[in-house]
Amino acid sequence: MSRPLEVDPPVVLLGFHAVRARLRAAPETIDRILVDAQRRDGRLKALLEELKAANCRITPAEPSVMAQWAKGERHQGVLALARAREMADDLEGMLALIASRPEAQRTLVALDGVTDPHNLGAILRSADAAGVLAAISPKDHGAPLNDVAVRVSAGGSDRVPYLRVPNLARALERLQDEGYRVIGLDSNASASIFETDLRGPIVIVLGAEGSGLRRLTRDHCDALIGIPMTGSVESLNVSVSAGVVFYEAMRQRRLAR
Repeated sequence: MSRPLEVDPPVVLLGFHAVRARLRAAPETIDRILVDAQRRDGRLKALLEELKAANCRITPAEPSVMAQWAKGERHQGVLALARAREMADDLEGMLALIASRPEAQRTLVALDGVTDPHNLGAILRSADAAGVLAAISPKDHGAPLNDVAVRVSAGGSDRVPYLRVPNLARALERLQDEGYRVIGLDSNASASIFETDLRGPIVIVLGAEGSGLRRLTRDHCDALIGIPMTGSVESLNVSVSAGVVFYEAMRQRRLAR
């Protein structure tokens, strides 16, 4: 079974990256495209040709109308009004979605207490770029996939399934049953990300800024690792930390090949 993600319709997709990503992933969910009636350039023309080929409804709009839909955010002269995509509504469905991928590529991310949609969007963007297959977070301590998160993800939210589970600890146990190693990022960990094997089926667990991983989540980790810090700052933004770990995992996978 599947259901729409918890996003109130319409989903407003802002800018070239987000619109093109949805166009390629699920064009049937796009209800209407608004384009700045005063913008005429090659980049917009190329996108319009793709949209027309997909039979999308395109409406020229005045800048004031575009700004109203974008709620003050940057839209680059193009935005899409779309319906939420249908994705797996439980962990078993998510596992089924990625079951066809080789074990060496099965990197997931779990977010424990990451409630800022900006951070969620940035993490999904990095996850898509680095080959992370899916993201999970607890319903009560996780950011919603709202317009802000979708915009910041720059299309990543259309390619990386995001599932909010009732109980993160139980979800991690289920993933361990499936052969995943659960690796938590902890600033106090003695092991470095560069010293830890991040190949094979793994779940990278990231905690909230400041408080980090909750005790129960930490107890469910097979290993705790940290990012070496050589400067005066004590920690990185959670989305930056995510990108660092994702790319170290990708680097190790490529070396293994």
